[in-house]
Amino acid sequence: MNSIIRNSVLGIAGLAFAGGVAAGPLTDTHTPTVDAAPVAAAVQADKPAVDTGKLIPHGVQGAQSRIDLSDEQVANTKAIIAATKKAGMDERAAVVSIATALQESKLENLGHLGDRNDHDSQGLFQQRPSSGWGTVEQITDPEYSTTAFLKGLKQVDGWQDMPLTKAAQTVQVSAYPDHYAQWEQQAADLVAKHWNS
Repeated sequence: MNSIIRNSVLGIAGLAFAGGVAAGPLTDTHTPTVDAAPVAAAVQADKPAVDTGKLIPHGVQGAQSRIDLSDEQVANTKAIIAATKKAGMDERAAVVSIATALQESKLENLGHLGDRNDHDSQGLFQQRPSSGWGTVEQITDPEYSTTAFLKGLKQVDGWQDMPLTKAAQTVQVSAYPDHYAQWEQQAADLVAKHWNS
């Protein structure tokens, strides 16, 4: 009986050894000799992290939407962030701005859309020259349109303590006031990624 157990143990040990040899070593001791450029993540590590608690202080409301962004949309995101910083406002203001632009234009700097246009709305925030937002040239400039939106946001008492959709709606006066909320998570993710880039 002992020989049966002994042979079983040795057989299992042999399989384990053979499996380990076939699979190769657990660690790779080979050092590549190719000169590699430093990765962008190393550069990012030197920059301070964004306080994610500031980005969505009240939690998201409802189901969240997300779209893939083109290079143009990423550039518009960065322009909104730059204008927010220039206005002396924080990351939360950038989240509100980007979520608003995601809802209004999907971060595309839209010109006049003809029959499909909502009155004379244009630009990232679908601002209207006839409502006093500025000229067509101004509101289709990402820095100007963001600054105009932020000027309106600053006038909303307690916007920092409001749900995003209420703060955005108070500035935009949209026919669909609850639609801004669906973009809060993607806007926060974009601010976290690009605020210090």
